[in-house]
Amino acid sequence: MTGDGLPRWVDLALIPLVNLLVALLLAGVVVLLVGENPWEALKALVWGAFGSWDQIGYTLFYTTSLVFTGLAVAVAFHCGLFNIGGEGQALLGGLGVALVCLSLGGLPWPLLLPLAMLGAMAFGGFWAFVPGYLQAERGSHTVITTIMFNFLAAILLNYLLVEVLIEPGQQVPQTARFPEAGHLPYAHEILRALGVQTGPSPLNFTVLLALAAAGLVWLFLWRSRWGYELRCTGANEQAARYGGISPERSIMLAMALSGALAGLLAINEVMGSQHRLMLGFSAGFGFTGIAVALMGRNHPVGVILAALLFGALYQGGSELAFEIPTFTSDMVVVIQGLVILFCGALENIFRRPVVAFFRRRSREAPA
Repeated sequence: MTGDGLPRWVDLALIPLVNLLVALLLAGVVVLLVGENPWEALKALVWGAFGSWDQIGYTLFYTTSLVFTGLAVAVAFHCGLFNIGGEGQALLGGLGVALVCLSLGGLPWPLLLPLAMLGAMAFGGFWAFVPGYLQAERGSHTVITTIMFNFLAAILLNYLLVEVLIEPGQQVPQTARFPEAGHLPYAHEILRALGVQTGPSPLNFTVLLALAAAGLVWLFLWRSRWGYELRCTGANEQAARYGGISPERSIMLAMALSGALAGLLAINEVMGSQHRLMLGFSAGFGFTGIAVALMGRNHPVGVILAALLFGALYQGGSELAFEIPTFTSDMVVVIQGLVILFCGALENIFRRPVVAFFRRRSREAPA
């Protein structure tokens, strides 16, 4: 049971499903307004996301990035913090990955990958640790500082790619292509080696790392002393201090872990797909991770499911805009925005009537 008397399955499954259905109904109204058939648009959206192996690969590729940023927001949220800096932390994570791959590219990828992960986590974790320290020791709010650090990360990366790390002889702000060891195996290459023929997609080995990260986050939050202290701080900081827990330490630890998880997005995008560091590789996934975490109720399993939904919206939306020319990419963004609105910002809009319904049922049950 939740604090307001709802069964857990209602809070974790039914309410998010109702929010999603309402968002899709409103999206259908948008489709009608542009003169198209909502049912045909929905079929194009679903087919574009799951209609073939290569489309599924693209959907899972986007899902992988969103799992990392969703977990990043969830870890901070359990400590009572709102980390809006996932975008900047992912950019710094990309810098860490690039430095490792460009300097140690002679190593085989099974050895280079752990070092690149450490680079991504170290750079992303540091970029989040500073706002955590400022809140814990100086009272600065993480919402403000993490937003500021997003801009600082973008400016820093832009300067480095233009003035320092740019590929010699090129005008595009990007690094040189990584050596072959800095290229993670694609899923379609692994499947072909096993005798399964699939279309090409950017889905790569990182999808397994995302699943492993979700499992480790669950173990940390609910099966470790540090995770317990972190959740206690988020539930009641004064009670945690009375119980001998240092809220300052928990805040800094939560933000560092949050930034490290956001930094791992760069493994999927930079090392797994682009094979070089370039501007804008994070594609706004740091911000979308906020909606993913909220819709997933800040639980690793929920984050994976919500990330899959948004990954399908990204891939299916691009196919929808291609299949129905009158339905532009801007209208696809409207559909994505409606889902984010109802599953994120307005996630509790239907909670009160659902609570009232179940309370009425509980009163009527003995009779």
